[in-house]
Amino acid sequence: MATLIDGKEAAATVIAQVSEAAAGLEKQTGVKPGLAVVIVGNDPASHAYVNSKSRMAKQCGFNSIQHSLAEETTQAELEKLVSELNADPSIHGILVQLPLPKHLNSEPVIQAISPEKDVDGLSTVNAGKIATGDLSTGLISCTPAGAMLLVKKIHGADLSGLNAVVIGRSNLFGKPMGLLLLAANATVTMAHSKTTDLASVCRQADILVAAVGRPQMVKADWVKPGATVIDVGINRIDAPEKGEGKSRLVGDVAFAEAEGVAGAITPVPGGVGPMTIAMLMANTVIAAHRTAGLAAPKF
Repeated sequence: MATLIDGKEAAATVIAQVSEAAAGLEKQTGVKPGLAVVIVGNDPASHAYVNSKSRMAKQCGFNSIQHSLAEETTQAELEKLVSELNADPSIHGILVQLPLPKHLNSEPVIQAISPEKDVDGLSTVNAGKIATGDLSTGLISCTPAGAMLLVKKIHGADLSGLNAVVIGRSNLFGKPMGLLLLAANATVTMAHSKTTDLASVCRQADILVAAVGRPQMVKADWVKPGATVIDVGINRIDAPEKGEGKSRLVGDVAFAEAEGVAGAITPVPGGVGPMTIAMLMANTVIAAHRTAGLAAPKF
């Protein structure tokens, strides 16, 4: 049976380190790390995410600011707010909760965030730093950074000699994940919906990362015996066994069957998910240290 990779435990360790670093920064400089979260509209899932981020920021000892904007907010108004937050020296991290309402274009908003405050790691500047192997001066997008920490728990920091396969090539996760694995010396294959015989490609992987958004797509016979499986998918499926109209969360991996083949595997929920908010807090405290001209903590 596979080792279960506990994302909640790993996230709690990161949060403890972040809290300690934030307290140290405030003691040394009098400055609290400042995180501004911007949400537009009334999407309940987005509000739940934002509230949990704001709560975690306060728990870490940050100055947590939330801007809740009306559904009918214009592109110009949103970009003006981002510009004001860029100019505010007490704010070290800016996060605009996605998705935005349909009438707004998210890309110019994300690119308007100062790269030094882009704690989601989505700007072309931060993406470019990962692409060129500069992992020390940019901010790494949170979900890939968290997934890499889980990989390192099993394999250590040097992945030399290991084959890694990432299923999914999104800018949000797949591409940066592949680049982070490459920077750690893994031999990386980027697979996706157009890959021929995806199952046989996956069977070559010592580290298999699934991020496609298709529930339980990765079956046991896709997994090399003893491989580490990182499941990034979060899919809600019907669960009639729980009662009429009930649902449950599953990943992109058929967990129950893959668990019997893998050497280590992340559950859904409780695997990569908790790491995302933890790494957002880590990025904020890193940005605050850099602004103060101090060496940033490493996670």
